[in-house]
Amino acid sequence: MSLQINYIALLLVVLILLGVLGNNHSITISATILLLMQQTFLAKYIPFMEKYGLSIGIIILTIGVLSPIVSGKVQLPNLAAFFHWKMLLSIVVGIVVAWFGGRGITLMGSEPLLLTGLLTGTIIGVAFFGGVPVGPLIAAGILSMLIGKF
Repeated sequence: MSLQINYIALLLVVLILLGVLGNNHSITISATILLLMQQTFLAKYIPFMEKYGLSIGIIILTIGVLSPIVSGKVQLPNLAAFFHWKMLLSIVVGIVVAWFGGRGITLMGSEPLLLTGLLTGTIIGVAFFGGVPVGPLIAAGILSMLIGKF
């Protein structure tokens, strides 16, 4: 009997360790769920997650972003607030990030090999630099940098 190494499982274990060491729950939980799925009867649902996981994640993220507005913790601005330079800049940054995201999806579809580099960079950013792998939060980070420069 030969020892066959499951490199994907090993990668997931490494990601779990990086998540724990980097104190990043999103990496730890995600890699743990995928490892459990891969190693159990849930493996049959991995193609579903591959196909719909990003959409499901965006829906959950959007719910999280809109919840403070719905709960009343964040008030909707009046019309005049939309003409403040920070608000106009936030709209522009939101548009630019959404445009970049659309181009990124196109790039990953046309050159899937680059996905490995993108995932590696995202994991490093999340595990060691306190990053979060989501678009709207990146837009908010860019916006905060731009506002801080003026």
